[in-house]
Amino acid sequence: MKKLIICLSGALLALSACQKGEINSLNTPVVGGIVVNPSRSDLFNLVTGAESGLRNNAGTYLDGVGVMGREQYRFSGSEPRWTTDMLGGGSKQLDNNTFYITNPFAARYQVARQCFILMQALKTTRTEVASDAQKKAFQGFAETLIGYQLLMNINMTDSNGARIPVADNANLGPIITNPGTVLDSVLKYLDAGKASLTGADVLFPLSDGFKDFKTAAGLLKFNRAIAARVHIYRKNWAAALTALNESFFDLNGSFTMGIYSTYSTNGGDQINPMYLQPNATGEVRVAHPSFAADILPGDNRLNTKTALRNAAVSSVGLTGNRDLTIWPTLSSPISIIRNEELVLIYAEAKIQLNQIPDAIVALNRIRTGHNLPPYAGAVTQDALINELLYNRRYSLFMEGHRWIDMRRYKRLNQLPVDRPGDDVWSRYPLPMSETNQ
Repeated sequence: MKKLIICLSGALLALSACQKGEINSLNTPVVGGIVVNPSRSDLFNLVTGAESGLRNNAGTYLDGVGVMGREQYRFSGSEPRWTTDMLGGGSKQLDNNTFYITNPFAARYQVARQCFILMQALKTTRTEVASDAQKKAFQGFAETLIGYQLLMNINMTDSNGARIPVADNANLGPIITNPGTVLDSVLKYLDAGKASLTGADVLFPLSDGFKDFKTAAGLLKFNRAIAARVHIYRKNWAAALTALNESFFDLNGSFTMGIYSTYSTNGGDQINPMYLQPNATGEVRVAHPSFAADILPGDNRLNTKTALRNAAVSSVGLTGNRDLTIWPTLSSPISIIRNEELVLIYAEAKIQLNQIPDAIVALNRIRTGHNLPPYAGAVTQDALINELLYNRRYSLFMEGHRWIDMRRYKRLNQLPVDRPGDDVWSRYPLPMSETNQ
């Protein structure tokens, strides 16, 4: 958390090549040149770097929670810990000083740090560089990203805790081990971002991952969508519905509408870290066998998210025969949040508020959108929660939700254990680098 990667990109209309350099404190000449009397291009570079930073170690995060949530097997000839540590193989434990926690955890704080530098730079920005309304947009975007990045980290560590990001990098706050308290801090940043974006004017460019959301109104909808996710984690069902009404939620809209991280094969840019060639044998992602075994007949998510391999692949007692096809190319975007998740958030809040007819309408929107007939099961809260979790499992497959959903509904013991001695972990350890500060 004490280091920052700033991308000074020459291509501000897309996330392209970045020259990376570590900046250790706000007192260095490089940072000083940005935060004191910044130019418009300085501010643009900070925004572009922050957006680009959302992609750093995104693959490690998705792989990790996907393996622990028994959505996939990650076979790697060069990295056996995906099938040992992550699955609790034999006597294996999660290591607090290795890549699967230290890299994504630090990457999220690096983005937050960049956002704080942007906010500091705004304090000395001349009005001819950015008007007050334009400064509000920079501020609101930064606050939104800080909240979102903190959410990603507490998703990993849960009651092992996280630090609330602060502007003073030399005086970090304590580790907060109550995940509810951390989530409340996430909401504080998101609410601050909402206030800043209200009446703002966006001057800065964003990638096409924010297509249709590049204005202040669009970024406000993004902010409220993330807030709705947090509210269901906090069991604030009415607040989740309020946030949805301020977001881009559309019960009858496209499931894919939303915000994404973009990738490309352009020189210096990042390629999608989740893409692997179909039927590969060295580096492999295959759906957990339960994905196909548990799916309802006719559910098209079996074949839109996975594909049968030419031959099954096995490693250390584990076997899979369906490749992941969610990201079909090296340039495929990775979802940050999209409308299908918002429809499911709406359904969950309605179930929990016992507004059953509305919940069934939303669940049927998902079911019929995936070639299933309307829901005909028991009209009880428990039955509808089972239906909700089924649809979250298949609609949001490998988007980072299954493991968290099973944890928050206290169902981790329902995840399959494939080998004697394997474990289903409930949280990542806090990185050693955090405990040493």
